[in-house]
Amino acid sequence: MAEIALHPDSQGKVRDLYDLGDELLIVATDRISAYDYILEDEIPYKGEVLTRLSLFWFDLLSDIIPNHLISTDVDDLPERFAPHADYLDGRFMLVHKARMFPVECIVRGYLAGSGLKEYEASGTVCGIPQPAGLVNSSKFEHPLYTPSTKAAVGDHDQNVTYQSTEELVGKADAAALRDAALAVYERGAAYAAERGIIIADTKLEFGTVDGTLTLCDEVLTPDSSRFWPADEYEPGRSQASFDKQFVRDWLDANWDRSGKPPRLPDDIIEATSRKYIQAFEIITGTTFSPVRQP
Repeated sequence: MAEIALHPDSQGKVRDLYDLGDELLIVATDRISAYDYILEDEIPYKGEVLTRLSLFWFDLLSDIIPNHLISTDVDDLPERFAPHADYLDGRFMLVHKARMFPVECIVRGYLAGSGLKEYEASGTVCGIPQPAGLVNSSKFEHPLYTPSTKAAVGDHDQNVTYQSTEELVGKADAAALRDAALAVYERGAAYAAERGIIIADTKLEFGTVDGTLTLCDEVLTPDSSRFWPADEYEPGRSQASFDKQFVRDWLDANWDRSGKPPRLPDDIIEATSRKYIQAFEIITGTTFSPVRQP
């Protein structure tokens, strides 16, 4: 997918950020990352799905915590972006610039991923002791808050203890981040469950705007969360998913993690795009109609 001829002030694995002073323009591309690599192939409609799903959740969660959104209307784009309105429409957010916390706020409702590997080795998840007898995809009695550091592109996030976040941001802010992350996850997971999706875990980011704790970036998307179909859920095995685990699984079967990741086959690209769209449609209860063709 062609990108706009404006150089971003900073670039994440998926998003391009443009600094507008007191505001930011966040553009969700169709890039996809896995195992801390940005893959060479893009996933059609992915950026639009991530943006529109985040907007849905921002609205649903607005009584729990404020968010950084100002507008997604192309008429509100700064003048220099107006010529690129067709490209940006549906995939950008104009947001308040926040003072971001250097913490990835991860909430785990089920035993999966790196948490499963650690549990099988030591009986803990991110250093937190867990009951004996849990299996792949077991549901925790209560969601676990397992923060990590925020790594630069190409580096790995590092799990840290809650006590480490207290040292990093202070006790009051550490508690506020934990409580907000758990509240967002629990509301989102309950809503998704009503629609037949299990949100196994999620990663959230927070900052402050005018001193107020604010939900930022994306929220409860297939990029930041594990989405499982509830009607196929069975503890003791890996679950089918609506998220980029589909791509990870293909990479696991076709790449030994040495060198650059391989190119994705067309059928994997198309199937991944369908999964992102399906997740959007199930959660929002609306049909996905793209603003523009990729």
